[in-house]
Amino acid sequence: MSLSRSLIDVTPLRTSPVFRRLLIGRTVSLLGGFMTWVTVMYQVWDMTRSTAWTGAVGLAQALPLVVFGLFAGAWVDRADRRRVYLAATVGQASCSLLLAVQGFTGHVPVVALLALVAVQSAFGALGAPAAGVFVPRLLPPEQVGAGLALNVVTGQSMMLLGPALAGVLLGRFGIGTCYLLDALSFGLAFYGAFGLPPLPPEGEPSRAGLHGVLDGLRFLARHRVVRGALITDLAATVLSFPVSLFPLVNAERFGDDPRTLGLFLSALAVGGVSATALSGSLTRLGRPGAVMLCASGTWGAALVAFGLSTSPWAGLALLVLAGAADATAVVSRSTIVQTRTPDALLGRVTAAEQIVGQAGPSLGNVRGGLLAGITSGAAALVSGGLMCVLAVAAVAAATPELRAGTRDLTVPDAP
Repeated sequence: MSLSRSLIDVTPLRTSPVFRRLLIGRTVSLLGGFMTWVTVMYQVWDMTRSTAWTGAVGLAQALPLVVFGLFAGAWVDRADRRRVYLAATVGQASCSLLLAVQGFTGHVPVVALLALVAVQSAFGALGAPAAGVFVPRLLPPEQVGAGLALNVVTGQSMMLLGPALAGVLLGRFGIGTCYLLDALSFGLAFYGAFGLPPLPPEGEPSRAGLHGVLDGLRFLARHRVVRGALITDLAATVLSFPVSLFPLVNAERFGDDPRTLGLFLSALAVGGVSATALSGSLTRLGRPGAVMLCASGTWGAALVAFGLSTSPWAGLALLVLAGAADATAVVSRSTIVQTRTPDALLGRVTAAEQIVGQAGPSLGNVRGGLLAGITSGAAALVSGGLMCVLAVAAVAAATPELRAGTRDLTVPDAP
């Protein structure tokens, strides 16, 4: 296969000006979002000097998504997704402006700061299910995987750039400027989505309230392929997410060198960007289920090898491989979800996918930390990676539909 076909497929950028504008706005907004994440952590630490409070930042971001996510998805499936996304974007920008005001004028109580973070996250929980319908509605089915890969590669790139840029701006201009730049970045996100056509649900709109949520959960329970994709993601994150173990493994194996520790997370991101940049052959393959299963198994196996490694360079190389496998699995899982879910249910299913993506790593960090406390960091890594591989193999064996190609995946699942 030629190099050009291995590189990320940019066909959606050429064929869809609306998608191109949307992607640019989303990318700039993500850059601002990562800057704000670092700035909030810095401000909370500066105010409290407490790791408990800095840990509460993650809680303030995760709780609204978990609590309101499915209800937000049900609402999205009753409304024009474009209008919902625009309203959510205005809400998030308003929160960033308030953060900028308190950053310029002086300290507010840390509880008020976290409340602003939580409200902004709640608007994000509303906007994410709405945005989940954009790619399959704007692009033909054969370009959905490529469009999602472009979303992932830009997101991974901003995850690398955003924190570094925030560090520079914090030192030079202060916290208020970082928050203000994030607020301005939502302007481009709003502009990118403003040109979208109306996107009401295709098919029967969601029932109101809890009934609509339960309809979405029933779909997930019956649909073997989508259910298998989400279970595979949970297996990879809950059983083997490694981030909480990095400091301990660094102390056990690599002399507690802070430079090595700092490279661990960067290695995961570098792997993710590299794999997505070379995802063209995989997104054109038309077998997202098989790719996801192989990538998730590779993630677990790479973490097993990392847990056994005594060389820092080998360890970093294995984390690059793990990051590449994770990004590949994310693109494939999203492709499955967005091509197998009826449009009328896509907001709710996307919300469930977002909750899995948020809750899985958090639970995985807790699992790893507890197990490492009674064994060791290396043992927690190795056992988690092995459990991940076994769980993925079990899903593959129990869900042969996941191994099918695109043509087979167009056939509805049996209840």
